[in-house]
Amino acid sequence: MREVLESYFSKHAKVKSYVLDDQGALRKHVVVFVGEAQASDPRNLTDPVAPDQEVYVMQALSGG
Repeated sequence: MREVLESYFSKHAKVKSYVLDDQGALRKHVVVFVGEAQASDPRNLTDPVAPDQEVYVMQALSGG
């Protein structure tokens, strides 16, 4: 998954700091889905992405 995100960031550099923290992990307010499954490794971003899968990056919401 990291390769997919880095490819996107190379074209849209300003987005990177909103998605990743200083250590390169997903920020706490961001959730990523690979296909229909939530990413299971938000720290190292090692989730595999098949060539036909889409990656969705969204702001996580909480509250009531």
